[in-house]
Amino acid sequence: MKEQFEMVAKTFQGLEDVLAEELRGLGAENVEPGRRMVSFQGDLEMLYKANLCCRTALRILKPIYKFKAANTDELYENAKEFDWGSLMSVGSTFSIDTVAFSDEFTHSRFVTYRVKDAIVDWFKDRYGEDKRPGVRLQDADVMINVHIAGEDVTLSLDSSGESLHKRGYRVAQTEAPINEVLAAGIILRSGWRGDCPLVDPMCGSGTFLIEAALIAANINPGVYRRHFSFENWKDFDHELFDRLYNDDSGEREFEFKIYGADISPKAVEIAARNIKSAGVGSMIDLQTKALSAWDEAPADGVMVTNPPYGERIGADDMEGLYSLIGQKLKHVFKGYHAWVIAAKNEYISQIGLAPSVKLPILNGSLECELREYIIFDGDYKSFRRDGGRLRDTEEEPAGKFADRKTEKRFGKIGRHGDRKHGDRENDDRRGRDGDRRFDRRDRKGGDRKFGDKKFGDRKFSDRKFGDKDRRFEDNERRFGDKPRFRDGRSGDGRDFADKRRERREDKAAPARNKLEERYRPGGRGDWNGDNRSSRPARSDDFRPGRPGAGKPFRSNVEHKEYERPAQSENPLALRRNEEALKMITGKQPSLLPGMRSRRNKS
Repeated sequence: MKEQFEMVAKTFQGLEDVLAEELRGLGAENVEPGRRMVSFQGDLEMLYKANLCCRTALRILKPIYKFKAANTDELYENAKEFDWGSLMSVGSTFSIDTVAFSDEFTHSRFVTYRVKDAIVDWFKDRYGEDKRPGVRLQDADVMINVHIAGEDVTLSLDSSGESLHKRGYRVAQTEAPINEVLAAGIILRSGWRGDCPLVDPMCGSGTFLIEAALIAANINPGVYRRHFSFENWKDFDHELFDRLYNDDSGEREFEFKIYGADISPKAVEIAARNIKSAGVGSMIDLQTKALSAWDEAPADGVMVTNPPYGERIGADDMEGLYSLIGQKLKHVFKGYHAWVIAAKNEYISQIGLAPSVKLPILNGSLECELREYIIFDGDYKSFRRDGGRLRDTEEEPAGKFADRKTEKRFGKIGRHGDRKHGDRENDDRRGRDGDRRFDRRDRKGGDRKFGDKKFGDRKFSDRKFGDKDRRFEDNERRFGDKPRFRDGRSGDGRDFADKRRERREDKAAPARNKLEERYRPGGRGDWNGDNRSSRPARSDDFRPGRPGAGKPFRSNVEHKEYERPAQSENPLALRRNEEALKMITGKQPSLLPGMRSRRNKS
């Protein structure tokens, strides 16, 4: 029985499920998608097949040693304990790539130096000070990957060498070509397997076209590679690899055509060279053509495209370009499933169509979004009546919940069945006597308007209702104890218009001026009154000898004269100043030693 071991396939964010499906199709076991990676198990043949056949893998790692390290000294000591002679010799070369997610190991380059020292010292201790393998940054014989998560350290062998997105067929490229792994992942996610035409009207250097041709004919992307890192390993099985490399039994004929075009003649020339290098020219129709010139397209196809983002490549009118994409989708690509990858910015919304799928995805360092648009003839109701669906999970609306407002209030259809239609698992939350959505009487006011929360056992009565129902409290303040009715009458039978008229007449009376009452001393805003304003009466208003004391004073609001109110009976409530204290005690206040009076000496 062949030896089984653990492996890890790295990929882009958003393509984990696609890669997992590829590995299952190759015969991998215990496939588990993670974040930007998929773990699986297999033998040496599975390792070779993963490198040769996976379209959405960036590299295949083989973990060889795991340990815990709390600091760099423990990292060095543990790395030095591994038998490095089983992987390389004194004359070999090696390189180290580090990825660290740890509070202790914050500098990946320092981690690389410590692991390198451990490997070198392992050989020096056994073969002499001058006997050690060399370090080589490019094309090393053995490539080691260090992954740190907290205190967990994993040392792995990189079986791929150069990233697997470097297929080997690209001989030229435009300014910002899409990554081959990402292009293949988008096509695979679209569900296209060569069973209908495929179109890319903005093809650039032709990556989508070539990857689609490889998928349609089931050509392994690794056959263009000249070298894999596992070919340098001591246990490399040359015969097994040659058999897998030369096996073309899975290839098939493509019955349709792949159509590509671009407005740039230079880009079309580069695409033609890459297509020729890949040997898929017979499957691709390529031409120089602007998007605005598309007035017809092959029937019932799939469109996949990567328009400019406005970052490295842009157009004179980016909003106009994306608006044109939407127009061409509606009028030219009818019956298509269109997949567009674009940056998360304001331009993609200019397409003006509702996407059926929106997936976050990374294109290099740019945060992008992959959108699918299903283009159908006629209106949406006719499309649905004929059995069409925008989403695989789209469900038929039921009853009142077909209304969007009702869905928004009670939740989307079918998302939480028990909360909506089921066995009332959450009745305590919505009302203990059952589903109250259709009980109009309870909603208008009953003993259980909202279950125990408001009218049941008065759980919140002390805070909200006290000893009486405060639903009409505002009306009681304005109209006495008589409630307000919706037919325009107050509790005493008079119209609200009469009430408002009376209040306006009351406001016109000098003694009822709100601002004056609030701020004049002795009024509603006086600290000695029942209603206290935001400031007390000023002591200056009561100061003896003040100019105009005892005379009528002028209001700052309506300039009407009023008699000055009587002096406060509590002089201690006055503002603490020298004049107030002198008035109370009849004496000059004493000052502590070192203090100076603020009054000017005369």
